[in-house]
Amino acid sequence: MEEKKSPAFKNVITVLVSIAIAGLFLWLALRGLDFDKIKVSLKKANYLWVAFAAVFGVSAYIFRAVRWNLLLEPMGHKISSSNSLWAISFGYLMNLTIPRSGEVARSTALYGVEKVPVDKSFGTIILERVVDLVCMGIFALLTLIFKYDALLAFYKAATQQKNQTTQKSDSNITYIILGCVFFILILLFAFRKSLQKLSIYNKVIGFGKGIIEGLKSILTLKQKGKFILYTAGIWICYFFASYLVCFALPETSNFSPADGCFILVVGTLGMIIPASGGIGAFNLAMKFGFTALFISMGKDAVEGGELGLAYSFITLPLQIIIMLVMGLISIPMLAKNRKI
Repeated sequence: MEEKKSPAFKNVITVLVSIAIAGLFLWLALRGLDFDKIKVSLKKANYLWVAFAAVFGVSAYIFRAVRWNLLLEPMGHKISSSNSLWAISFGYLMNLTIPRSGEVARSTALYGVEKVPVDKSFGTIILERVVDLVCMGIFALLTLIFKYDALLAFYKAATQQKNQTTQKSDSNITYIILGCVFFILILLFAFRKSLQKLSIYNKVIGFGKGIIEGLKSILTLKQKGKFILYTAGIWICYFFASYLVCFALPETSNFSPADGCFILVVGTLGMIIPASGGIGAFNLAMKFGFTALFISMGKDAVEGGELGLAYSFITLPLQIIIMLVMGLISIPMLAKNRKI
């Protein structure tokens, strides 16, 4: 009974911590702002642009599903695009409940419908994250080139939330973590022969080999051009899904594509934080981001923060709705296609 309760207990703790993080960041985002102005901005918004953004949001799912097929093909697994799409959708749905659980859920779902070993598909997901990080770096570089002043303003706005005590605490925690990691590595090396006799050791090694095989799959891709094309498609969809929402608000309808790159980078940074559904963290990132943009444009910083929150109150619910709709559709579709 205790073994069964342990994972459930960890999941409950993870959810509670993520909710607490979301609550903290949401409080930081909302404090000191005029909610009446935010309400007015939301009422004036043209939601037709939001609908266009939603089309690009869903299209990113499709591009990601087709690209995943390319990564799995060199390992001898030719899967249907629909099963790939629904496995990805289910993974995003799980991320809404338990942060960072989506990758494992996605691999498990694919195994249920295509019998692709979890370790191999998980390896390709890690590769996807590496590729996405590179793409994120490209957008960050473009932002650095064209919106350096806004990036500097964003950095100042974000760092002024921290005081000297917090900085010292963060530094101490970093040293403690590094010390623990080093100590664990020494123990693993010292008792490596004893560990090799354990079944769990062989399972971990086998899992690691599967991940390595997944990472190698990009080198054996038959259609590297398509892989690059689909990757570009994913991030172009991400860009327009975030940029088009700017046109929904009259005050930001004159934002340039460079401003759109900046918003995408800042928003992605906000979504990295393990808050439940990105709530709070994304809102705070947008508050800082729009504040920085307005400062760089010589406009009122407070107004920028208010519009950033108005933007986040449109974009974040849109993302969550897409995740919920696609995820809920995926459940019966995966059940229907499940192989016994």
